[in-house]
Amino acid sequence: MKEVYLYTDGACRGNPGPGGWGAILVYGRFEKEMSGGERETTNNRMELMAAIEGLSALKEPCIVSLTSDSKYVCDAFNEGWVYSWKKSGWKRGREELKNPDLWARLFALTEIHRVTFNWVKGHNGHPYNERCDRLATAFADSLGGESPF
Repeated sequence: MKEVYLYTDGACRGNPGPGGWGAILVYGRFEKEMSGGERETTNNRMELMAAIEGLSALKEPCIVSLTSDSKYVCDAFNEGWVYSWKKSGWKRGREELKNPDLWARLFALTEIHRVTFNWVKGHNGHPYNERCDRLATAFADSLGGESPF
């Protein structure tokens, strides 16, 4: 299996508001940048979409080291929460889980690829995290969510 690195980030101008996601796939000397977004979304949805779109871009099963500044995404897998959510029909106890559609999509992709989730502190100088943030925020801004600062 190919070993690839996936870096992801999500951004939102308002929460909810215009949002964007950015992802960078790295395989050897090759890099692929991707971005997208939605006019009315949340930061957590964009974090999930970055991981989903990055993994979806892979053409065959791979070993993936996914790095994100989203504890929401990384902890769900590293702490095992996602497995109990799936088992309970994408619920958290009696409470409806937020973004069950995206959790189901991401979970399905982790059954195709061997994914390791790595958390990195955001806005702390990590080169790929900073690039993903620029991709995500540029897309959010293109949807009319320019920052007032």
